[in-house]
Amino acid sequence: MSADNPALRLLAVVLSVLLLGMSASVALAIAEDYTSQRVVPENTWLFDGTPISGLTREQASQAIAQRMGPAGRPITIHSPKGAYRASLTDVVNTDIEAMLDAAWDPTLSKTLAERLLVGATGDHPANTILPVLEVDEARLEGDVRRAAARIDTPPVNAAIFIENGKIVKRNAESGLEVDVAESVENISRILLTGVKRAPLVVDTVTPKIEDSDLGDTIVVRLSERRLYLYDGMELEETYRVAIGAPGHSTPRGTWEITRKRHMPTWRNPGSEWAREMPAVIPPGANNPLGTRALDLSANLIRIHGTTKNYSIGTAASRGCLRMHRWDVEDLFERVEVGTPVLIVR
Repeated sequence: MSADNPALRLLAVVLSVLLLGMSASVALAIAEDYTSQRVVPENTWLFDGTPISGLTREQASQAIAQRMGPAGRPITIHSPKGAYRASLTDVVNTDIEAMLDAAWDPTLSKTLAERLLVGATGDHPANTILPVLEVDEARLEGDVRRAAARIDTPPVNAAIFIENGKIVKRNAESGLEVDVAESVENISRILLTGVKRAPLVVDTVTPKIEDSDLGDTIVVRLSERRLYLYDGMELEETYRVAIGAPGHSTPRGTWEITRKRHMPTWRNPGSEWAREMPAVIPPGANNPLGTRALDLSANLIRIHGTTKNYSIGTAASRGCLRMHRWDVEDLFERVEVGTPVLIVR
């Protein structure tokens, strides 16, 4: 047993030396691995081909900032009212920290043993760092709202009305309204791809009253002694009328039919001109209202028939609008209570 002791001791010495050498190599490799984690790993490039291997995080950050430039350069925004350029500085920014993390990710995601093997073989995987952008949606929303102020247009309802003493026919027009929330989402998504052209999301706003919804409108032109019936914007029929005589002029303005009377009874209004007339005249051949009467919202004014056909086309009434019997009966069947009546010179 004792004879073998020198050999055993020699073996122990040799093993100790080997272990010490291996420990030193491992320690050196670990130290190199730690150092490599403080600089960009080998074989790492920016998106434009710029090598950044061996740079510290601060140096790599500066390199990225130089290559990216200002991310917030102007963008062209499109809308139904045309395109214009909007300055989105401070809206789009480069996320440099995310790009730096991507530079180290292939290395830091490996185990120590895997990193030591790569360090020993020098087989570093290629890593291209792509741009990473971020959008400040609060600022972008402000830009979109300013754009919306130029684009938003209320719808226009169809109408026939009096303006400055003249009849105006206004066709219905759709409006525009920017969908701010969807536009921000859409533009953000596009900006993050680096594209500098983006459409706003614009909705069409339908008018409440289309041309076809307008219904009937009666227009009376006193100077022409004519009554025009419109269905929407289309002229449906034209009738000759008698208008108020001097001193009893037919009132101009916007009125409406308040009542329709078939075979109406005439009642004395108590006016000076009616002093010698009976209190009531029942329906019949002598009734001054004829066979039909359309009462208007203008006081004591109506559209009615007459027994004095010769007066049609003249200024002969006490303010009412007289029509031939056959014309007023035709009109009576076409219109309803509530129909607008516009009377102009």
